[in-house]
Amino acid sequence: MKTPKEPTEKQRNFFEDVHEVVRLVPPGRVTTYGAIAHYLGARHGARMVGWAMIASNPALGLHAVPAHRVVNRNGLLTGRHHFATPTAMQEALEEEGVRVENDEVQEFKRLFWDPSIELM
Repeated sequence: MKTPKEPTEKQRNFFEDVHEVVRLVPPGRVTTYGAIAHYLGARHGARMVGWAMIASNPALGLHAVPAHRVVNRNGLLTGRHHFATPTAMQEALEEEGVRVENDEVQEFKRLFWDPSIELM
């Protein structure tokens, strides 16, 4: 079995950039992996943003990076299994007033925070 490679310096910087953007998402709002990737100039880098979210250690309950505010392009909580419990992501969103049903953010379009628009 191959062991995972250590991220390169460029990847580490990308991860740090992702974490900085996620820290700017206001409570009660959500963004997507793809929107963050697009903002950072990596149009097809949604998966890499997902890896950055995993690297932020959401399972440890660290709120330094509010990873619970990052969902997929349809508003689904696809990253929920990386949190401490299967419902921790939903619970964190609900504490901020975001309604979630069947692992899907309700009123997703209204709550969507696009860094390309919001940070200009």
